[in-house]
Amino acid sequence: MPDVATLPADQERDKEHEVRKVLGEDPKAAANRIAVFRYICVAVFLYLLAGFWALQIRDPDYYAELAEKNYIRSQPLPAPRGRILDRHGRIIVDNHSSFSLYLSRDNLKEDHLDAMCSALDLDCADLQERLRRYDRTRAKYEAINIKSDLTSAELSFIEAHGGQDNFPEMEVIQTFRRIYPRGGALAHVIGYTGEISEGELDSADFVRYKRGDIIGKTGIERQYNDVLMGVDGQRRVLVNNRNKILKVIDHKGAAAGRDVRLTLDLDLQAVAELAMTDRKGAVVALDPRTGEILAMVSRPTYDPNRFVGRIRAKDWSEIRDNLDYPMMNRAIQAQFAPGSTFKPIIAMAALEEGIIDDRTTATCTGGAMFYDRFFKCNLRSGHGYVGLNRALVHSCNIFFHNIGMKISIDKVAEYAELAGLGKRTGIDLPAESEGTVPSRRWKMRTQRQRWFSGETVSVVIGQGALTVTPLQLAHSIGGLIRAGEWHKPHLMLDPPPSLDPPRKANWSPENTSKVVNGMFGVVNQGGTARGAAIAGIEFCGKTGTAQLASNDLIRSRKLGLQLSDNAWFVGFAPRVNPEIVVVALYEHGEHGDRAAPIVRDVVKAYFDSKHRRPQTLIAAAGAAR
Repeated sequence: MPDVATLPADQERDKEHEVRKVLGEDPKAAANRIAVFRYICVAVFLYLLAGFWALQIRDPDYYAELAEKNYIRSQPLPAPRGRILDRHGRIIVDNHSSFSLYLSRDNLKEDHLDAMCSALDLDCADLQERLRRYDRTRAKYEAINIKSDLTSAELSFIEAHGGQDNFPEMEVIQTFRRIYPRGGALAHVIGYTGEISEGELDSADFVRYKRGDIIGKTGIERQYNDVLMGVDGQRRVLVNNRNKILKVIDHKGAAAGRDVRLTLDLDLQAVAELAMTDRKGAVVALDPRTGEILAMVSRPTYDPNRFVGRIRAKDWSEIRDNLDYPMMNRAIQAQFAPGSTFKPIIAMAALEEGIIDDRTTATCTGGAMFYDRFFKCNLRSGHGYVGLNRALVHSCNIFFHNIGMKISIDKVAEYAELAGLGKRTGIDLPAESEGTVPSRRWKMRTQRQRWFSGETVSVVIGQGALTVTPLQLAHSIGGLIRAGEWHKPHLMLDPPPSLDPPRKANWSPENTSKVVNGMFGVVNQGGTARGAAIAGIEFCGKTGTAQLASNDLIRSRKLGLQLSDNAWFVGFAPRVNPEIVVVALYEHGEHGDRAAPIVRDVVKAYFDSKHRRPQTLIAAAGAAR
């Protein structure tokens, strides 16, 4: 009979034997496997604990925001830009309420893009490229504007196909669309707006703006973008699974941009615009006492309304490929020889330097030899004996060629630069041109050649290498007739701009009076603009005819009007203490007297408006708008 004490041990061995038979291995291996399983359980537990820590302790706001986006939408509230007004508070540029289509990229379905582009007349390749750019730089939940100023048909399509079951990524937001004057009036002064470009995003001028912002591109819109541009608002809404708004969670209203009031007078602007109809060139009117720009026209022009939102490729190509360069602001960018409108500056230089006086005369027989070259006068039969006054009144080239024999080119440059030529005036518009005032140093620097005295003879009558812009000419003559006092030209009236004190040359009032009297005779004493006189107004001026090429070249190449002379006229009134200076550039106008009526009409409108505001002018201003 077996011992009772040894029975449990035998049974235990039997059980162990059975386990080994089932596992097919020894107990040590089984123990190892169990240990590995335990370690795996511990690792999984630690991983879940780490995730819980990250979710609840380290980044709770981030994950809460992601969770909110499943049912909360953030909608932009674009701010309206400030209005642009004329000096009397009349509206030049306004806004009107419209609707824009925004695309929510966090629930965008790629296969919807083709259908949306087809229905909404969008360039699909361009849209996909924009989406790629935004994906690289902006958070996924930020919606982007893909089309502005939606039509009724487009709104109907969005209303019919929007929602979770169709196109959940489409959102319609109320925005404000810019309204510019019709017919391209004031287009070059006001400019236009558009979406900020990649290059502008890298510019220091736009460091505080972000992709998708609408900014001023040119003109006043660009120059005073920070003033005109408001601060966008935002609202968060609760939506259901069909993207339908259930309620507004919070709302931060948009702050509109500030209105700006310009120095422009719409009455004068309308007259100047009408005077330049079907002509190419520019008109600038300013107050020489303050530098305020009263009117500015550049023709041909373009319609800035075509740029609102995103301009069509076809429209942009039409403007870009136009050889008349309608985007060019000729008032501040066209650089041409001024012709005889430069003679008042030469007359002042010669008087101040003592080169001529009241007794100085010259004999004009219709032409003369200077430095072995024959120069013609504008009157083939000649002017006979002429002094300064008669030389200005009848624009005698021979008299001024004689001055060119006595004055150095560097002295010419000194007075021209003092009058404001050859450098930017500093007007508050972007992309102003400098013009050119030749000198010995200028020629050596640009052409590596010395200056020849015979070249001065051409420069003193406003030809040769000398070039000016219409604004520069108005600014320079405006300071000359005030005995050498130049106020910086500007367009901003309110908010008041920060202006430098006027530059002063302290020219002799007596010499100034001699030049002004000569310019008075141009209009009122049988001079070259005798047809431009205004009854009751002491209107003064100077004609200018500037060649673009020699007559022999034009005839030999049969170029016709393409290289016909430019017509200039600079006028001011009244003769004593002038209030307005106007310059007209009529490209290919052939003779300066053809530009004189343009200036006359603007000057007359100024004094008519000063004493009474005729309804006809107000109607014309309204038509231009």
